[in-house]
Amino acid sequence: MRTQTKETQEHLTPQDAHRILVDGNKRFQLNLKAQRNLKEQVLETSKGQFPFAAILSCIDSRVPTELVFDQGIGDIFSIRIAGNIINEDILGSMEYACKVAGSKIILVLGHTNCGAVTSACNHVELGNITSLLHKIKPAIDTVLKVDGDRETDIIEKVAVQNVLNSIERVRKESQILREMEQNGEIEIVGAQYCVHTGEVKFL
Repeated sequence: MRTQTKETQEHLTPQDAHRILVDGNKRFQLNLKAQRNLKEQVLETSKGQFPFAAILSCIDSRVPTELVFDQGIGDIFSIRIAGNIINEDILGSMEYACKVAGSKIILVLGHTNCGAVTSACNHVELGNITSLLHKIKPAIDTVLKVDGDRETDIIEKVAVQNVLNSIERVRKESQILREMEQNGEIEIVGAQYCVHTGEVKFL
């Protein structure tokens, strides 16, 4: 499979980028890998990078985005933080990826059995982790408002709501990305990765 170039990136639509991610995850689930010469990609990308996607995901070691979507070197900007939450620096990274470097899609990727979400639901407080987990609290409040008392699957519902909240914050807090989406230059989507099956379900 070819390395992304300026020409191939420019000819992609946001819908193309979405399809590439979907197809890549299907290959991953089937344990099929696209043929790539990684050493060659290292050399080719040393002259410049033209990723087609920017993916915000959790730091969880079970969710390596390049592998999950069967992508190579130079294909995606991988933005990682516990709980796939949004802050100013992450928004800046996304703006760089899309407005400056030409990426066509922003994907906020949550996952099942998320330790950050579980900790937030259990009101864990520990050093700087406290302020990070506080950013997940709005998702907890939304789910509890709908479901009332805690249920067995409350954590998974919060994880999904947390992805939706992150997308909402991207649109609300970044005028650049909001306008790019409105103009059809990029797509902003969310998805949930299952750590048991390897499947990515787009929301």
